[in-house]
Amino acid sequence: MTEEQIWKRLTAVFHDVFRDSEIAIGPETTAKDVEEWDSLSNIQLLVAIERAFDGVKFNTGEVANMRNVGDMVVVIRQRVAD
Repeated sequence: MTEEQIWKRLTAVFHDVFRDSEIAIGPETTAKDVEEWDSLSNIQLLVAIERAFDGVKFNTGEVANMRNVGDMVVVIRQRVAD
């Protein structure tokens, strides 16, 4: 899976979880940039990402170290095969 494919699928997950097709995400996007992104929706987002990407399971340490969406992409990229 290419990085472009990861971003496309991840954007779709954000649109679905936050029920907003206008959300635009990038590497520097954080919870502060998405009004509805709170602690509960963060859990829903992580679960939705794990479902959308076969082989991706976040561990607590990874989640704690994610500063932005770009960090999520790094972890996803490490787990999905080309």
